[in-house]
Amino acid sequence: MEPQVIDKVLDTMRQFVREEIIPLEAEFLAKGFTAMLPKLQEKREMVKKLGFWCPQIPEEYGGMGLSLMEHGLVSEVLGQTPIGHFVFNCQAPDAGNMEILIDHGTPEQKEKFLLPLVRGEVRSCFSMTEPEHAGSNPVVMSTTAVKEGNSYIIDGHKWFTSAADGAAFAVVMAVTDPHASVHQRASQIIVPTDTPGFELIRNISVMGEPGDGWASHAEVRYSDVRVPQENLLGQEGHGFAIAQERLGPGRIHHCMRWLGICERAFELMVKQALLRELGPGTVLADKQTIQNWVAESRAEMNAARLMVLDAANKIDKQGVYASRNEISMIKFFVAGVLMRVLDRAIQTHGAMGMTDDTPLAYWYRHERASRIYDGPDEVHKMVVARRIFKQYR
Repeated sequence: MEPQVIDKVLDTMRQFVREEIIPLEAEFLAKGFTAMLPKLQEKREMVKKLGFWCPQIPEEYGGMGLSLMEHGLVSEVLGQTPIGHFVFNCQAPDAGNMEILIDHGTPEQKEKFLLPLVRGEVRSCFSMTEPEHAGSNPVVMSTTAVKEGNSYIIDGHKWFTSAADGAAFAVVMAVTDPHASVHQRASQIIVPTDTPGFELIRNISVMGEPGDGWASHAEVRYSDVRVPQENLLGQEGHGFAIAQERLGPGRIHHCMRWLGICERAFELMVKQALLRELGPGTVLADKQTIQNWVAESRAEMNAARLMVLDAANKIDKQGVYASRNEISMIKFFVAGVLMRVLDRAIQTHGAMGMTDDTPLAYWYRHERASRIYDGPDEVHKMVVARRIFKQYR
C-alpha cells in the first residue's frame, strides 16, 4: 500500500476509534464483554462497510491484505482502546489462528474453521499453556493426542486458554510422539468446543477480574476428547514450529498494541497534569517530577516504536528466523516501557487512577502479563545475550 494511502487509512481509523469505540469503554469496563456484544457487533458492521475488516488477512480471504509493518501501524491505533482490535476482527487469539489456518490448513479446514472466523461469525482460542509446567519451556507438556482408528483421543489440562468462553473451536497443542526430539513431539489439533470431553472449568480471575467472553482466560480440561485425524493442523510433530511461526508476527502485533496503550495513557497523563490544581495557580504540570515523567515517557515511546517498526520491516523482508534478535528485544523492551508509562499515568491521576473511571487500571491489571506471556522477559534477554556472546567467541 502506498504511504499516502496507509496514512489516510490510519487517519480514518483514528477518527473511528475516537468517535465510535472509545465512547463505549466506560460501559465495557462496568458491564463486561457479553453485555456489550450487541453494541460491539454494530460497530463491527460499520468497520466492514468502511473496508477495514481483518486488516492483517490477505484480500483473497476477505481482509485488507496489509503487510506486517502496515498492520503494526494499525495495531497501534486500535490499541488505544481495550476493544479496538475486536471491533476490527484482528484480536488475539483469533488473528493468530487465522494466520496459521491460512498457512497450514487444508481446504476443508479453511472452509469449516477459517472462513467463519474471518467473517466474524465465530471466535476461537489457542490451548497451549499448562498449569503443571513452566510456560517458559513450551516444549514440556503433558497433554497427549493418541491415535485410535481414524481419530485422535486428547487428554490434558490447560489454562490461560484466552477467549475460550464462547469460542467455537480451540487449536490445541498436544504430544503426538513422546519419543521424538523435543521440538517434534507436539502437534496442533483443531477441537470444536462442543466435542464431548471438552470442559471449560472456569474463567481465571486476573487480579480480581475473571472477565467473560472474548475478554477472559480459561482453565480447560480435555478428557477423552475424540476428534478426526483430519483435524490435525499442518504436519504431525510440527506443532512447536507452527507455534513459533505464529508468535513472531504476533509479537509485532502485541508490541504495537502496547504502544497504542502507551499513547492513550500518555495523553490521559498529560491532560490530567494540566487540569489537576494543587493550589491557586498551580497544577501538576508545573512540578518537575511530572515533567520528567512526561519527557521520559515520550522518549521511551518514540524509541520503542522505531524498534518495533524496524523489526516488522526486517520480518517482511528477511523472514522471522533472521529477525529473532529483533523480535526478542522488542518483546522485553516495549513491555517495560508499557508498564512504566502506565504506572506514571496512574500515579499522575492519584486515586482516580485506581478506579475504572479511566481505562488505566484495566490495562494495568491485564497488561502486567506483557512481561510474561509469549516468553517472559528473562528468557528473551537470555537468548539475545547468548547470540551476542556467540558472535564474539
